[in-house]
Amino acid sequence: MDWWMLVAAGLFEVVGVIGIKRVSERDNWTNNILMIGGFLISFRLLLQAMETISLSTAYAVWTGIGTVGGAVVGMIFFKESKNPLRILCILGIVACVAALRFVEQ
Repeated sequence: MDWWMLVAAGLFEVVGVIGIKRVSERDNWTNNILMIGGFLISFRLLLQAMETISLSTAYAVWTGIGTVGGAVVGMIFFKESKNPLRILCILGIVACVAALRFVEQ
């Protein structure tokens, strides 16, 4: 269950990052709520997950999900570069984060 909370924490981090981007484009209540709400939920879920998952693994997985999620959202919704080398690097992050899941056991 804690691993699912950690994954959810990473996904809500992506929501917070989307909020940051939207606030930078248009500073209004909706975008600020999206940003603050995403990060608050993310931190709360990360806190709960870290009750049983080690700090180093939990933080690496959480930031990895946020990094990959932010990059993918940027490419899909904000017209950022889809350079093949960039995609290869993102896949490398995914591989490393997945490996941490199995090393933790």
